[in-house]
Amino acid sequence: MVMQLTGSQRKYLRGLAHHLNPGAFVGGKGVTQALVDEIETALDGAELVKIKFVDHKDKAIKAGLLDEISRRSKAAVAGMVGHVAVLYRPHTNPEKQRIHLP
Repeated sequence: MVMQLTGSQRKYLRGLAHHLNPGAFVGGKGVTQALVDEIETALDGAELVKIKFVDHKDKAIKAGLLDEISRRSKAAVAGMVGHVAVLYRPHTNPEKQRIHLP
């Protein structure tokens, strides 16, 4: 199940992600297993990942793809600005969690 974030938590996470470079790029093939694996690896390491949509300009299409990525990676969407989205998933081991939500 995907966790729900409050507005202030999403804002906090977007602030943390501001300096990050995109960890994954969604191209013309859409959501592939390789893309999901890449995002999973990034989330396991940093709990926060930026995703850039390269070939998709339509907002509704990006929202649909982001929804699928969020569902498959069990990560919460912290926000999407332009062609860049931010995903958050806390580490499964509480001792390894680096981000503590307000």
